[in-house]
Amino acid sequence: MDLKTFTSVINQLAEEKGIAKEKLLEIIEMALAAAYKKDYGQKGQIIKARFNPETGEVKFSQIKLVADKDRLYSEEELEKLKEKRISGQQPEETKTEKKIRFNPERHIMIEEAKKTKKEIKDGEEIEFPLTASEDYGRIAAQTAKQVIIQKLHEAERETILNEFKQKEGEIISGIVQRIDPFTPEKKGRNVYVDIGKTTGILFPLEQIPGEYYKIGQRFRFYVLQVEDTPREPQVVLSRAHPKFLTKLFELEVPEISGEQVVIKSIAREPGSRSKVALSATEEGIDPIGSAVGQKGTRIMVIINELGGEKIDVIEWSEDPEKFIANSISPAKVRKVKLSKNQALVIVPEDQLSLAIGKNGQNVRLAAKLTGWKIDVRGETEYQTSTVPKEVEKVKKVKEKKGGKVKKEKTKKKTSKNDK
Repeated sequence: MDLKTFTSVINQLAEEKGIAKEKLLEIIEMALAAAYKKDYGQKGQIIKARFNPETGEVKFSQIKLVADKDRLYSEEELEKLKEKRISGQQPEETKTEKKIRFNPERHIMIEEAKKTKKEIKDGEEIEFPLTASEDYGRIAAQTAKQVIIQKLHEAERETILNEFKQKEGEIISGIVQRIDPFTPEKKGRNVYVDIGKTTGILFPLEQIPGEYYKIGQRFRFYVLQVEDTPREPQVVLSRAHPKFLTKLFELEVPEISGEQVVIKSIAREPGSRSKVALSATEEGIDPIGSAVGQKGTRIMVIINELGGEKIDVIEWSEDPEKFIANSISPAKVRKVKLSKNQALVIVPEDQLSLAIGKNGQNVRLAAKLTGWKIDVRGETEYQTSTVPKEVEKVKKVKEKKGGKVKKEKTKKKTSKNDK
């Protein structure tokens, strides 16, 4: 064996596949053991190979499990098990569950094992050296090749799974590789993205509505989930998730990544509009100014990444009334009235449509952001809805007393209520 060439191949494979050299040597040992067993071994044997990459020497050994008499099935127990298998019954969970069926190629009795190793115990393994051989047939070589291919694929799959599991909840960059044809059942097209060692998938629900994807384009993606599937690890990507917006702010705003400014909550309708509530953890820091940047440079980078999605940056407050008033931004708020989990927001008439937003989007996002049910009303509507109630109260008092109530009194009570 040309050891220099062999070492070079091992190093190249380790670099290309991202697999440790120790793991590659282990795979080679498995392949050598499989080839040896194919030509020189017996059925049921466990063959182990040890390969020395410095000298090229290979040593083979047979592994046997040490067993005590109590661990072996009796003839009666074996007969019962056979009957149950024929009838299709499941064996009962008893102490015999850990028992074994003795095979001289795989097992050795403890009395016999102690002749080789005195301190050996039941359940341990013992090795018996085998005569090494350098001549292997075509079938044995083919078996070794299949073992190497299979084990390499498994090791590479495990490496990818572990690598991307660590990237869950992070942003990665990728290039659009393939786009599925449109199907009504999926309500869109799956987009496959080259993210390095594997391919990520962007499902229709995780895409920004109205965003166009073209093969060869580079985008940023949020790693939503990494699943271990039989074929290969599936990396699920997203551009519509609210945490994607959070991570973009962390990348573009140093004060957020440095935890001087904290994102308290986010409400997002992907591709259309988002609201972000920020709070400063240190005095003298303007959370909104930090996020927007000088002349809006920071926020514009995020908006461009999201394809022009509008972003309202507001200041978070411990006071629910103040926080709700801020959440209705950019509309100006006159007053906020709270009752249980509902909030009544009163705005000037000229701000009503702005406060509600197109198709109720602004107030809907504000409700998601704050966690309150929000009802927005104009000043005129609020006043007219409260006056009749006061007038009705005055009428009832008049009927009870049988007297007359002056208009001044009614006006006075109404004005108090307005205040």
